[in-house]
Amino acid sequence: MSYDGKLMRQALARFDEDRQRREENLRARERAIYQREPRIEEINIELSHTMAKIIASGLKRGTDPRGAIAALQEENLNLQAERARLLQNLGYPADYLEQKANCRKCADTGFVGSEMCSCLRDYYVRAQNEELSQLLDLGTQSFETFDFDYYSSAPDFEVGTSPRLNMEKVYDVCQDYAHEFSPKSGNLLLYGDTGLGKTFLSASIARVVSEGGHSVVYDTANHVFSLFEAQKFRRESGEENANDAVERYLKCDLLIIDDLGTEMTTSFVQSAVYQIVNTRLMTGKKTVISTNLSPEEIGKRYGAAVQSRIEGEYRILPFFGEDIRKIKRNR
Repeated sequence: MSYDGKLMRQALARFDEDRQRREENLRARERAIYQREPRIEEINIELSHTMAKIIASGLKRGTDPRGAIAALQEENLNLQAERARLLQNLGYPADYLEQKANCRKCADTGFVGSEMCSCLRDYYVRAQNEELSQLLDLGTQSFETFDFDYYSSAPDFEVGTSPRLNMEKVYDVCQDYAHEFSPKSGNLLLYGDTGLGKTFLSASIARVVSEGGHSVVYDTANHVFSLFEAQKFRRESGEENANDAVERYLKCDLLIIDDLGTEMTTSFVQSAVYQIVNTRLMTGKKTVISTNLSPEEIGKRYGAAVQSRIEGEYRILPFFGEDIRKIKRNR
């Protein structure tokens, strides 16, 4: 599982901010308690010096430090007991001034050994969903809110099935893909006319895969290729952002490209499409593409090599029926 460097930096920053906020809350509790009972501050200062005294006793040459260390430990316990009594007299629990870890598994470090802890992964998922929400309506677009009533049950004799039956099959494939996403998953091509639910299902996939802790990048084809062009020709404005963006497109666990075919097609764009499709296949990264173009039209626009890879390595899901936007306007 790979993580997006930009989003991980955001997640770590928020993780540290929350940890610092908890530490500041502890300091505020300490200040309030010290005003009411100054002896507790004295005890805490004495306890902070105990470890230094134990180390000094252990390093003293020519003497047996065990007796001194035992005495210091007893002194430490007595101070803790006195502090507990004073806190309880004030109406607080004995551990009121102890900093408790928010996560028991990692003790608020964010890592368990060399593995990222689930608590830090939650921060990463939130940062990723915030970014996805800038382009997708993750609040309402989900598998749970998908409405099949917009698809006719009347058979389309050219296709051999009804839009509704077809969409039920497409929906099941997309839902299974999202919930079972892993490095062994395949790739999807969602194609058909506008207003048939391709972006809706793309958003649903993005949401579920992101919540599973995988790195997901969603973007429109126009924006993807503009950043590839900025990186290629080293434009002064946004060059560093373009470099980072291209790296994210090529290395994320799941890349979702929306509206392929709406961009102005040039030889550079043809090359960029091949680079994305081929590089991600070679590195085992997964891709979902939504487009108005059929596989044959993709071949005509971007070349036979792209068409061959898509037909050989992508699950092709056709969308057909009446434009849902028009249906909504007429209701």
